[in-house]
Amino acid sequence: MKKIIYIISSLCLHTLLYAQSTINAIPQAPNISANSYVLMDFHSGRILAENNQDMAVDPASITKMMTAYVVFSELKAGTLSLSDQVTVSEKAWRTGGSKMFIEVDKQVSVEDLIYGMIIQSGNDACVALAEHIAGSEEVFVNMMNQHAVSLGMADSHFVNTTGLPSDEHKVTANDVAKLGRAIIHQFPEWYPIFAEKEFTFNKIKQHNRNTLLWKDPSVDGFKTGHTEAAGYCLAASAVRNGMRLISVVMGTESEKARADETQKLINYGFRFFETHKLFNGSDERIKAEIWKGEKENVSIGLKEDLFITIPKGQYENLQAHVNLPSTLTAPIPKNTQLGNISVKLNDELVAEVPLVSLEEAVSGGWWTRTIDGIGLWFAEDD
Repeated sequence: MKKIIYIISSLCLHTLLYAQSTINAIPQAPNISANSYVLMDFHSGRILAENNQDMAVDPASITKMMTAYVVFSELKAGTLSLSDQVTVSEKAWRTGGSKMFIEVDKQVSVEDLIYGMIIQSGNDACVALAEHIAGSEEVFVNMMNQHAVSLGMADSHFVNTTGLPSDEHKVTANDVAKLGRAIIHQFPEWYPIFAEKEFTFNKIKQHNRNTLLWKDPSVDGFKTGHTEAAGYCLAASAVRNGMRLISVVMGTESEKARADETQKLINYGFRFFETHKLFNGSDERIKAEIWKGEKENVSIGLKEDLFITIPKGQYENLQAHVNLPSTLTAPIPKNTQLGNISVKLNDELVAEVPLVSLEEAVSGGWWTRTIDGIGLWFAEDD
């Protein structure tokens, strides 16, 4: 009789099917004075607190996170270099709002423009980068929206690179959190720029407007924003003891309020939740015997590392359950979904992820297929 050999030795899933815990009660999130907000765990993607997370709002300079995402994507693709020299256009120079103070027809490196965009929140830097990369800001904005779709930012739409007010220029707190998660994950070499506290260009020193960089050593990045329409906004990320949180607060009443409300959310998340890496992606978790195969078994596991965020002190109550068909028959291509692992906390489902074949299971020869076919007939008859 063919059998499945489980090699999950201990319970030691990417955003999946999370259910809010009702059994393991934790204190309600603090009252946050903002139009919308969200607190997300970076590794698991679990939402720990939110209000109006999917409400479309004006993003102000939070927009520059998406502008930076596109620039970083071009750097990673090799179509752009930090040392590239950008000739400043009159349009870039004339762009209103916050500036890094570049000058018309002067050349500025891509690296300096990135620092000016992120640290000094320079609208002029955004337009200069956009024109250099895409030929015009309008085409660059199309790139922003294409990337937004690929990141699952379904409720956001961009019409400029800067965040200057426009009726059709909108984001949601949840989408900004998704964007921040992608920046940290995909561009670890450039994310640290968001933590820089000051930048000097053209003999003008400007400070990062994210005041939490001075107040909380665990905060290491992201962006502020402010316009009359948007209010005071702040997207921030912090890491303590290996656990990273992403907070997005939109539409507070003051610079102080956006920092204070963000601090409340971050402290709440670290105090009452913990994140664990349950399984490594691509590690063999199960060795299952197969019918009609060239080999007798196939390795099964997860495509990606599996993280889960739970209330503190509940790790020992987690249980993992493997769900696979009773019989597996070759051929089986690599990365074929064969079943899933479900993780429960006190009988409540908190995560569920696919189990896939980590290798190809090739069909055996005529004799093997014939003998296994007979055996399979009897097995199914039982």
